[in-house]
Amino acid sequence: MLNALEVFTTVIVGLMVGVEFAVAFVMNPILNALPEDSRQLGHAHGGRMLGALMPFWYVGSLVLSVLWAITGWHEQGTGLVVIAAVLLIISVVMSLLLLVPINNRNKTWTPENRPADWQEQINRWLRFHYVRVAVIIAAFTLLVAALA
Repeated sequence: MLNALEVFTTVIVGLMVGVEFAVAFVMNPILNALPEDSRQLGHAHGGRMLGALMPFWYVGSLVLSVLWAITGWHEQGTGLVVIAAVLLIISVVMSLLLLVPINNRNKTWTPENRPADWQEQINRWLRFHYVRVAVIIAAFTLLVAALA
């Protein structure tokens, strides 16, 4: 059963990393190449769509990692899982304190009601997102290493 939990956790975290990597390095460049109104509407739609899904994915990944660490406490590699779980905690805290407030504003904007600094706020979100992606890549890497 521990092996199944290890693999399932690694796959779930890996998929989350893939989505967030794609947001940072695929979707945002695509959106930023669009005309201003379309760009802003795309960011708002992405904020609504992913903003509804990602909290469950982040918290679920964290819970799975903690369960792995507890279940495999005396197994080799548990220290790596614990560090990965700490990194996932950091990613959740970063999300709540830095990214979610911007996203909550962004997802309500339209070309008619967006603030003058909307693009700067999107850029700030993206800078925080790059850091969060690095954190979850590190967590994923540690989980993969713990499988060995």
